Amino acid sequence: VQLQASGGGLVQSGGSLRLSCAASGVIFSINTMSWYRQAPGNQRELVAAITTDGSTNYADSVKGRFTISRTNGRNTIYLQMTSLKPEDTAVYYCNCNYRTSGYYSFWGQGTQVTVSS
Repeated sequence: VQLQASGGGLVQSGGSLRLSCAASGVIFSINTMSWYRQAPGNQRELVAAITTDGSTNYADSVKGRFTISRTNGRNTIYLQMTSLKPEDTAVYYCNCNYRTSGYYSFWGQGTQVTVSS
């Protein structure tokens, strides 16, 4: 399984960005795809997750500002980020995980998001 993330960049505070992540390879049909982020000196944290049936979960810090969505047939997820703040600056990683006979978790390469004040 390979995850290809794109869409990061530099934006001013209050601006918007849209991240995309496409998963390829053999993926169990029932899965969760997520965005995580890691700022320098911090642990990687969950930003948002979406299941195959469309259930979503968000970190409190991004609720109301970020929206995760997915295209199931293409195992592609998106993260629409609005009202960006300097504290959103981080490397954003996408993840795909599922459980069949075991637990499987795959990571993308990360994309840098920088929000200037």
